[in-house]
Amino acid sequence: MRALLLILCLFCHGFAAAEEVRLTNGEWAPYLGAQLPHHGVASRIVEEAFGLEGVRVRWEFFPWARSLHLAERGERAGTAVWMRSPERERRFHISDPVIECSYYLFHLKERPLQWRRVADLRGLRLGGAIDYDYGEAFQQAEHDQQLEVKRLSNEEQGLRMLLAGRLDAFPMDQVVASTLLRERFSAAERAQLSFHPKPLRTDSLHLLLSREVAGSRELMERFNRGLARLRKSGKVSQYLMEIQQPLGLAP
Repeated sequence: MRALLLILCLFCHGFAAAEEVRLTNGEWAPYLGAQLPHHGVASRIVEEAFGLEGVRVRWEFFPWARSLHLAERGERAGTAVWMRSPERERRFHISDPVIECSYYLFHLKERPLQWRRVADLRGLRLGGAIDYDYGEAFQQAEHDQQLEVKRLSNEEQGLRMLLAGRLDAFPMDQVVASTLLRERFSAAERAQLSFHPKPLRTDSLHLLLSREVAGSRELMERFNRGLARLRKSGKVSQYLMEIQQPLGLAP
């Protein structure tokens, strides 16, 4: 009996002491979201990759700017998921790619859009979400005032301004746009919209771990190992295929 109790105590102690990492997150369905199954597909990939290395994730959801700020200061271990940038490389260890996203220019069907280079967008009323990076050429043209870009607080507002004829084009990730349109717009509204097949930007999104937190480099190495194992298992492709199924703007 004493031996059994000792084994149970050791087991319970090990469970209670299981390694945990606190990560910030935000709202960007279907990739990320507090109320989504598995907190979104990107969160699921991060959590399961860590799980393969014996690390449990505790997610904390905040507005995006606060999520990044808490991780920058080392008040949380890291944050998911973000594009690379020189500034982020200075402040964070950056993981191997978790997912990829592609921004396309959405527009009204009755106002077809033709473009090959960013310069072709001059004269159009363009929208964009605050703090979103749509690629070097777009960002530079906006900075130089060669493009007229109205920055908005959220992407739903951009789609509604398209429908109201107040914008000519608005860039969004295709999967995010499809999810948002199906959840918050009518079939009649969806039927009015289309997008140009040329992506404005395609890039990878990454887990960031704060350089202010001790052991973050080693933790990132473990995450990347777990991510490689998860990808090799075919689960990453499976999860991403599952969110591709609802694509399309038809009613």
